[in-house]
Amino acid sequence: MTSITKHLSTRLGDGFAARGLDPAFGEVAVSQRPELADFQCNGAMAAAKGAGRAPRDLAEAVVAAVDPGEVIQSLEVAGPGFINMRLIDGYVASVAAEMAGDERLGVPLVSPVRTVVDYGGPNVAKQLHVGHLRPAIIGESIKRMLRFAGHDVVGDVHLGDRGAPMGQLIAIIRRRQPDLPYFDPEATHPYPKRSPVTMDDLEALYPEAAGRAASDPGFAEEVKAASLTLQKADPGYVALWQHFRTTSIEAMRRVYDTLDVHFDVWFGEAQVQDRIPVMMERIRRAGVLTDSQGALVVEVAEPTDTAPMPPLLLVRSDGGYLYATTDLATIEERVDDLGAEAILYVVDARQSLHFEQLFRACRRTGIAGPGILLEHDPFGTVNGTDGRPLRTRDGGLPALQGLIDDAVAKAAVRLDENDLAAGYDPAERERIATTVGVAALKYGDLANHRTSDYIFDLDRFVSFEGKTGPYLLYGAVRIRSILRNAAQRGLEPGALIAPTVPAERNLMLRLSRLEDVLARATELRAPNHLAEYTYDVATDFNRFYEACHILSEPDPDRQAAWLALVGLTLRVLELLLDLLAIPIPDRM
Repeated sequence: MTSITKHLSTRLGDGFAARGLDPAFGEVAVSQRPELADFQCNGAMAAAKGAGRAPRDLAEAVVAAVDPGEVIQSLEVAGPGFINMRLIDGYVASVAAEMAGDERLGVPLVSPVRTVVDYGGPNVAKQLHVGHLRPAIIGESIKRMLRFAGHDVVGDVHLGDRGAPMGQLIAIIRRRQPDLPYFDPEATHPYPKRSPVTMDDLEALYPEAAGRAASDPGFAEEVKAASLTLQKADPGYVALWQHFRTTSIEAMRRVYDTLDVHFDVWFGEAQVQDRIPVMMERIRRAGVLTDSQGALVVEVAEPTDTAPMPPLLLVRSDGGYLYATTDLATIEERVDDLGAEAILYVVDARQSLHFEQLFRACRRTGIAGPGILLEHDPFGTVNGTDGRPLRTRDGGLPALQGLIDDAVAKAAVRLDENDLAAGYDPAERERIATTVGVAALKYGDLANHRTSDYIFDLDRFVSFEGKTGPYLLYGAVRIRSILRNAAQRGLEPGALIAPTVPAERNLMLRLSRLEDVLARATELRAPNHLAEYTYDVATDFNRFYEACHILSEPDPDRQAAWLALVGLTLRVLELLLDLLAIPIPDRM
């Protein structure tokens, strides 16, 4: 199945070609004036100068050369040279019928590319906070879009599980509990299976250890020693570190599961520690390492740069590795071991310089050749109503679980206000409130372009009116209810037929744009296009439902066609919400 815009672009392209012009001028888009036309082509204005003709004259000549077939009802030239098109109602219905008859709703599969999506990026021993919201839900949606398109996708959380913080934690635990077997060089395996610290312990120890390392030279030396011992894979230190990691992942999973965010692999910086020395030796032999006051760097500046581009620092003067070293080794692993052909990083926009340096270093060292796509997909910040990055009253970052709890609590209140889920048992009401609250949180974010900052306004997000997650869930649940009621009456969907009501026709046209919207959202890594389209579909359905009284329609063929359209709308909404990682409750 070819999308309507592609089909029309081919027909208009043939018209331009018949006048000796590039068929690319025939590109068609959805009309900006839907009251005048379904689609429009602006190519005549772009082609006029090269053709030596007035835009309107050229547009009229192209229109005369276009074969409308059984697709186009009218072709008209408007204004300085716009070509407006209105489609035949029967063709509109046939496109909807093709979608309904296809398990992929008419969306073709692409040639698969082995792709790694790096998103999440939490640190071991720290709870998830508001800064982890956007990478989690944007990255999850991008992963799902790519996978639906047909790509072979691996989602990697990429934990911060090595570095100075791990040494700090080991050092402070050794001070407090020196008798633990992890610190006894004579201790034998196995070490205790139960962690000596909980997530709450780690949360309290993390800032305390960092502060002490900065103010106490003696403790700072202990941290260095602990980090070195861990780096040398001391069995006790590794076992203790593994407890940190396991305890943290268990806590993270609970939050991510609530958000319906799921990673295929839980790799981190530690994953590539063993390969760093070999990688560094290979880079050294390649002759691209430069000594900089005892440190080792890769120069990444290019003659075309218009601003200074600092080198990528890989080894400190004391011989220590950095995040950049780990990131470089991670790309090497993804290319060599995972077979990645594309690596996408859903990471804060403030890291843009780092990724530019990193990607250039990958090319210069040969770690990732020009055939490997390396892409940073940055995102903006979550701001409070004052326009500044969202903070707690004491200036800290709000815990992500706390934001979820607030959203769920407000959703429960809104359910009561709208007399929804009334009479359900408490467990089901709680599940519905959780689903609605999380949908509010996620849609409130995803409705914005990922590069934009946005205002966190929970009262607006949990509304059942307007462009919100609860509005979309309510619409999908209502559609399911309509189909259930129809089935209980013995009514079944039938063949889609030419629309006779404007709202019915508009809904069919809206649904026909699914392929184009998905393609654009996937190409741009922009879930906001899906979020906007999902709202448009739900809104057009509500208008259709108000105009067409489905269950009381006396004409059985028309009624069956409308039920088929209801079913198609539900399938489209279910797909879109799934790609946004927003589950739909069974009822509300």
